[in-house]
Amino acid sequence: MKYIEKLHYITHDIPHLSHIEQAQLACEAGAKWIQYRCLSKSDEALLQDINAIAEICDDWGTTLIVTDHVHLNGKADIQGFHIEDMNADFIALRKLVGNDITLGGSANTLENLIRLAKEGADYAGYGPLGATETKPNNYQHLGFEGYQQVVKALKAQAINIPVLAVGGIRTYDVEALMQTGIYGIAVSGAINFADDFIEAYQDFYTLVKESIVN
Repeated sequence: MKYIEKLHYITHDIPHLSHIEQAQLACEAGAKWIQYRCLSKSDEALLQDINAIAEICDDWGTTLIVTDHVHLNGKADIQGFHIEDMNADFIALRKLVGNDITLGGSANTLENLIRLAKEGADYAGYGPLGATETKPNNYQHLGFEGYQQVVKALKAQAINIPVLAVGGIRTYDVEALMQTGIYGIAVSGAINFADDFIEAYQDFYTLVKESIVN
């Protein structure tokens, strides 16, 4: 099983910080896992960003995951991809990228999680916990109980896939989320729009590590 960090930081299109600046700040804060999420640029512009972020990540020993854009595999130093399409064929994707590349997927139901696990995804982002401006959607909010239920259901079926909570997570949610037994969390807006980016990241990191359930 591949190593999956317990706190995933996700970049986003925001006016006051470029994706490269976000990645630099995250690494300075100690991030070991950055998901570059940009759905608004051409391939040329994407690769300019990714190559710059890859250099930053290499300097800091940080894993770089790219949201979607699997067609860019092999064109930059990308360690993995996170696929947001909940109907994506992960068996076909694995054949396309090979076994060394990390593949994560998005899910919002138990059935989604089971399929991801059976098709060989390395981890799943499961949500939303609550309202999120980073990835607006009409999905039902899971709440803490939703995570408790899905962790219990996966264990009952002996399905093992790292599940990360995502969607509208704030620092005050972390302890209760981790107590549900999930693997970790993914955060974007609560860090990107914090008064102090680095302090916000480090607060999340400390809370995740202190709240891990063995």
